Amino acid sequence: MKNVVISGSGLFTPQQVITNEELVASYNRYVDQFNAQQSVAIANGDVAALEHSSCEFIEKASGIKARHVLYKDGILDPAIMQPVLPRRSEEQLPEMVEMAVIAAREAMAQANKTAADIDLIICAASNMQRSYPALSIELQQQLGAAGYAFDMNVACSSATFAISNAVNAIRGGTAKVVLVVNPEFASPQVNYRSRDSHFIFGDVCTATIIEAQDSCSSDNAWRINGMRLKTEFSNNIRCDIGYTEHCLPPDPLAPFFKQQGRKVFKELLPIVADVILAEMAAQQVAPEQLKRLWLHQANINMNIFAAKKILGRDPLPEEAPLVLDTYANTASAGSIIAFHKNKQGLQPGDQAVLCSFGAGYSVGCLLLQKC
Repeated sequence: MKNVVISGSGLFTPQQVITNEELVASYNRYVDQFNAQQSVAIANGDVAALEHSSCEFIEKASGIKARHVLYKDGILDPAIMQPVLPRRSEEQLPEMVEMAVIAAREAMAQANKTAADIDLIICAASNMQRSYPALSIELQQQLGAAGYAFDMNVACSSATFAISNAVNAIRGGTAKVVLVVNPEFASPQVNYRSRDSHFIFGDVCTATIIEAQDSCSSDNAWRINGMRLKTEFSNNIRCDIGYTEHCLPPDPLAPFFKQQGRKVFKELLPIVADVILAEMAAQQVAPEQLKRLWLHQANINMNIFAAKKILGRDPLPEEAPLVLDTYANTASAGSIIAFHKNKQGLQPGDQAVLCSFGAGYSVGCLLLQKC
């Protein structure tokens, strides 16, 4: 089969930051107001009192210390507790395309590619701002690329699934150079009134260039030696909003991400380990040969558990780099951020794993080797 590489990566990081301290202070003010307003019902046992959050709780549960957001206004106001953003006209770029343009241009520069070289664009993310026309086609227009483009969603596994589609398109002859973008505008799906989830997501966009190795001129390319994808249905991570929502009885929780975290940890991580280990066995890669594990950045405890299962020991910080302390969970973009920021300093022939996992359940694993 034709050798295919990741020849460039890009990253757009929003300027605005929300720290745990800010988030906790806002949430606790909301809790105090709620408990005061519901004091009689709480005393009668009709309503459960809300519990304060804390930075210690958030860091222990997730490893998250801060997150970047496109719109900070409103999130920290106890009377609003959601991003306040303007409705853009049809002539204006949606936020996801705006982010993707910046990340794409960095990836193209790394790969020494221009828009004229790109003949397929895949926009892969956990949520889309609209159903159609595809965000990827609008990005195609903005960059001046030809060929074709499409959007896809496999929740937090969208990036690795999209890269796998890109590889198959190149090997199948329907594309030569593919741009994959992962614009994660995740902050609007956070329920900032929920102690269990108000801290989870941040906004970001990543991009990768995928091409045949024989056309690559990048000095930091990674050959994709193996790919393994798996899905298994579970209700334990959900976001239910859809185009039929206006036809249904109102549900104030419909737009929000929700999960049963303990069940996810118990059920999903064994699947993740099995997928990675199976592909390593298929490619005859031993744990001691791995120099990097670029894993989905959802939760520090999940990452350490998965890395330990793969390596057979506790990972060193540089072996399984974390970015969720400052970026939080960025859905499909997380593993690509880890790759983008921690792919330097490795030697030709070094081997690594790029893996994302999440709702579905879904797992996408790529075995990479430095060219």
